[in-house]
Amino acid sequence: MRHLPRLRRARRWPVAAALSLLTLVLAAGCGNPAGVDGDLTDGWAAIGVPTGFTPVAETCHLANFATFGPRSTYEEVDCKLRHRTETVYVGTYPSPAAEASDPPAQDSAGARAAYQVCDTKTTAYVGGPWRTARLWIGVTQPTRAAWTGGARWYRCEVLVSSSVEDDGGLVQRVGTLRGALAEPASPLLLTCYNVLLDQDGKIGTMPARECSAKHNAEFVGIWDAGKAGYPQTAQQWDRFHDGCRSRIASYVGVPDDADLQFRAGVISLPGGDDVWELGDRGVRCYLWLDATTLTSSLKGKGSKAMPVQYQ
Repeated sequence: MRHLPRLRRARRWPVAAALSLLTLVLAAGCGNPAGVDGDLTDGWAAIGVPTGFTPVAETCHLANFATFGPRSTYEEVDCKLRHRTETVYVGTYPSPAAEASDPPAQDSAGARAAYQVCDTKTTAYVGGPWRTARLWIGVTQPTRAAWTGGARWYRCEVLVSSSVEDDGGLVQRVGTLRGALAEPASPLLLTCYNVLLDQDGKIGTMPARECSAKHNAEFVGIWDAGKAGYPQTAQQWDRFHDGCRSRIASYVGVPDDADLQFRAGVISLPGGDDVWELGDRGVRCYLWLDATTLTSSLKGKGSKAMPVQYQ
């Protein structure tokens, strides 16, 4: 059984002209025009405290995702136009992160808290668990200069990837992602795949396929790894495969017992170690029948649809 262990210059008056103008004013006398009291300060409203730039939620953008979002590169576009990223939510860093001299570092509690908010907000925004689709999320924060100026916002960004299984790239999209996963047959949802092996007999690529087309693998759901560390050793990967194997049993409708390993291979796909550090513990799980070619989904079909594959 094989496993898959696993972006205008102000105008200047000439000095002589300014002095001449001042002389004319003084020569005009000390009298005040009707309705003017001569006090240049008592009739003016106080100047407010300058406020920094704050991004807007539920907007689309031309720029690629970036960890830091300077005002100079911020450009909103109508989501009906081709764009790269979409802001689903704009939050504010709370204390104690807000009192720090710099934006939250990647491994900080403030960064992890913001990512968790974005995780929840994105699922609500797109209408379903975003990990079940070709979606990726990230947190954009103010630049250090903006932070020094008082900015404490963060942006929850979502984008579409061409593939979450292989090294997919950013997809420029037309249309908002709001409610995109609420559609029963959303083209963004993860479905079936054709696993291809390399010369060493290991998994090379796994391009997506319609479940009605010939395929040998299928996405079955998300396993929550909890407090587990990012997998590095064979033993750690085995724990992930066991977790995903339970998702396979539930998805197909077969017993979650020792015999399951003889019925299906398993592919466990956590996010990168960077988002793992931010608290992303969602592992994408796939069943893999490399000895069988399928032309339909195995969801709920039970043991007869998934015979013994491995001895």
